[in-house]
Amino acid sequence: MKKLNQKSLDFIDDVIYRQKDRMGPIKLMLHEIQEELGYIPFEAMEKMSEALEVPISRIYGVVTFYTQFTTEPKGKHVIGVCLGTACYVNGSQTILDLLVEMTGAPVNGTSPDGLFSIDATRCVGACGLAPVVSVDGTVFGCTKQLEDLKMVVLNYKKEEAPV
Repeated sequence: MKKLNQKSLDFIDDVIYRQKDRMGPIKLMLHEIQEELGYIPFEAMEKMSEALEVPISRIYGVVTFYTQFTTEPKGKHVIGVCLGTACYVNGSQTILDLLVEMTGAPVNGTSPDGLFSIDATRCVGACGLAPVVSVDGTVFGCTKQLEDLKMVVLNYKKEEAPV
């Protein structure tokens, strides 16, 4: 397990201090920590458990229940492919396979270069646009936007390529 640097540890301590007396502090803390660090490290859960005097299993349960939380660092660009029913029957599996091939990231994992993470998600509530893919929060719907999606991925790859 990778150890956190002092700056990250201090940030976690600050979040806990500011949020611990608020109503429902666990999710508030988790959101803030993930926003800053990009994931929820186990050390953060340990610190929260101690400060809130709750079992770490309760915090871990929250982290693993909500799909927006992750215990692993994500790539620089996060791609979510909806595999809900409407998206799946409209070809999202084909899109997911193409993105895995283009990025080198496994499903629910990160590419070796750390540039992309691909998440297989469930319904994102945009069934009328099915199939739906999000890239860093920008939603692409319908297969007619597939070329746009390819260009976004290729442009990110080009930006990161060594000069």
